[in-house]
Amino acid sequence: MLKDLEIIAVLPAKDIDRARSFYRDVLGLEPAETMDEENLMYRCGKGTAFLLYKTDNAGTAKNTQMGWATDDVEAEVKELRGRGVVFEEYDFPGLKTENGIASTPVGKAAWFLDTEGNILNLYQGQ
Repeated sequence: MLKDLEIIAVLPAKDIDRARSFYRDVLGLEPAETMDEENLMYRCGKGTAFLLYKTDNAGTAKNTQMGWATDDVEAEVKELRGRGVVFEEYDFPGLKTENGIASTPVGKAAWFLDTEGNILNLYQGQ
């Protein structure tokens, strides 16, 4: 059942207009569907999607909420930095970023925040 269904990530936005501008102007994404003024559906590669919806709960999660898989995390980080994205620096036991990118036994990753405080990431597997 569920294993055959498409997954859609859901991201909160306190200010949907500010978020829409960030996703358009900084990340280069346009909504594939505007459901109403408080719900925007975005489509990405291989049938994946995410819904950006208006709520006052935005920015309260302290974990990665959504990520993009890439074959070249360094190139993606460079491109996004050129668009104004600031990457997070972490130094935890077992996870340390250098120039915004962490190398782990399973791959490389980089994290950044959107305008709503959502933690997003890029991931490159081994």
